[in-house]
Amino acid sequence: MLKKITIFLFSIIFILSIGTNTSFANDISNHQMKFELTYFAEKGVILPDAKGNFNPNSAVTRGEFASYIARALELPDSTKYTFSDLKQGTREAQEIQNAAGASILGGYADGTFKPNQKITRQQMAGMLYNALRYLDVPLHQAPLTFKDNNKIDNSFVKAVSTSVYYNIIRGAHTANGVYFNPGDSATKAHAAAYLYRTLEVAKNTDGNQNNNTGNVDSSKYYIGKVTNGVVSKNPTIYTTYEQALSALNASGNLNLIFKGDNIVKMSSGLAYASDTTAKTTSIYEDKTFKKQITYTQLGRELKYNGTSANGDYVIVQLGDVVGYAKPSAVTLIPTDLIDGRDEYYIEDSMLVHRIYNHSKKAYEGKYSVGPAPKFMQSGAKYYSFDGVHFYNRNNSLVGTYFPYFQFASVRLPSSYTASDLEKIIMAELENRQAFGGDQYKNATTKSKLIGLGKTIKSMEETEHINALFILAAAIHESNYGMSTNAQTKNNLFGIQVYDSNESLGEKYATPADSVKAFVQRYMNKRYVPQTAVYPFGAVPGNKTTGINVYYASDPHWGAKIAGHMYRIDAKYGLKDYGKSHIGMVPTGTGSVNTRLEASTNSGIAFTYRQKWTGESKEFGYPVAIVEETIGSDGYVWYKVYSDDPSIAKFVWIRGDLVKVLPKN
Repeated sequence: MLKKITIFLFSIIFILSIGTNTSFANDISNHQMKFELTYFAEKGVILPDAKGNFNPNSAVTRGEFASYIARALELPDSTKYTFSDLKQGTREAQEIQNAAGASILGGYADGTFKPNQKITRQQMAGMLYNALRYLDVPLHQAPLTFKDNNKIDNSFVKAVSTSVYYNIIRGAHTANGVYFNPGDSATKAHAAAYLYRTLEVAKNTDGNQNNNTGNVDSSKYYIGKVTNGVVSKNPTIYTTYEQALSALNASGNLNLIFKGDNIVKMSSGLAYASDTTAKTTSIYEDKTFKKQITYTQLGRELKYNGTSANGDYVIVQLGDVVGYAKPSAVTLIPTDLIDGRDEYYIEDSMLVHRIYNHSKKAYEGKYSVGPAPKFMQSGAKYYSFDGVHFYNRNNSLVGTYFPYFQFASVRLPSSYTASDLEKIIMAELENRQAFGGDQYKNATTKSKLIGLGKTIKSMEETEHINALFILAAAIHESNYGMSTNAQTKNNLFGIQVYDSNESLGEKYATPADSVKAFVQRYMNKRYVPQTAVYPFGAVPGNKTTGINVYYASDPHWGAKIAGHMYRIDAKYGLKDYGKSHIGMVPTGTGSVNTRLEASTNSGIAFTYRQKWTGESKEFGYPVAIVEETIGSDGYVWYKVYSDDPSIAKFVWIRGDLVKVLPKN
């Protein structure tokens, strides 16, 4: 401890004095290592020649470097060891003997020290290693990844790896990689830099491996590990991700790579959408980030599938789709550090989804999706990235469940009339006003949903978008017609409202105009038919199929809409639930034609274009099956609601091109 205090006080004295005289000779004032050279010139550690020059680029000898260490550490006088080639009574001889007495250096087998011999880089690492030991610094080691590892003498490997760990001697970067050059000589400037870094390590370390020396460089890479919930990061700096990865693989017991303070690779864990300018994270189908698959909002959970070999991208799963994300757009959480995560469980016979916001590190609510599937047990927790495939704590698949309203076509007409819808709206508002708190005060008179039953049903009849779906979307997006955008702009569907600025949004003359815009301009022009901008399926869906792929950044938007639909329908006799059988048209390997009649000789109505079907290959285009028949060609044919009623209300698809989902 006293040794470290001495070094610390020495550094403080330097800080107080450095501003008073920072120029010695011209060969220091403009040198790249001016700071370190001036530091030791101020303290009389490095001495000038007769002309006042320090000659920073000249090679340093073994004797000179030994003297530098003795002066810098203020080593006590020692006569424990003497060397035959030193002239006794000289300052140099005493300083070398002092360093030898402190076990920082040794001589050759013949009793000589060879003070005038140029010191090699590995010899310098050896002396610095012993200096660290003298200063009670833990002698941690970093994996060596130099291109010339094999040239480092075995007796110096530990010393070099410790210098690398503490970033004392870092290696030479070339176009062909990083080399240590163990047999090369070092300059006085190098000696000053290496010795200064050694003193900084001694000053800053507290014996804890996790301690970093100096400020973390956010552009550089580090390696470390997480054990029992504690993250440790080695201070060794790597210029490239490839160097860090090589060191990680060579370590045997480390499992993390950092860029600055951010984890960019781990052995296992979760990822989540980071705080970007847009407040969303894009997932791409290509490694150069040119073609976006989908996107998600800040804090939302992603499955971590790995980091590229060069660190350019992170592989994540959103919904059932695996894609590529920019490392800066996701945050990685090692398994040992996961405080909470999205979870599913049964509550009152309903499947409930409890959402964890990883950015806020808190649960932020729950919602019911629909009736719980039979394979789930009360009291158990389940996990899912797509709301369809459910896993237990051991990451074993327990079952697959497609919630009906989430994957039922929005082209299906609802059984509810305009009058029914108006009664439902008022009943929902009365409930909110009575039990929802201050935000729903006077909801039965103020809500922008009031009086929209007729408009919603009219849109279903003329535009063929399910009325219950329209109402559920309005309830969800406008907070029962009480949100700021609903109240001030008559915007019930979050149209043109972005995560980066929720105050934006289109303004409408009346709430009815907002309903028409949602149905006509968005559902029928941008999301539902195959001619739309984002034709991923005519269902609420998730981030793999359906409207949710692009309509909302919330990956659970489709499930939440389905939850509203089921909750409302359950109150009024389940008039719409299970009304049709759901099929899935997979198009992962090619497009699929729909026909006007149950025959391949019939005209093509429209074609389901090829799209991502997810890791499970189960997320094609959902269809609502209303009839089954045997065609003249001998195939089973399914009659389904058309995604594009302007062509036909119903179309036919050959049975071998449709996967019929089991009823819940």
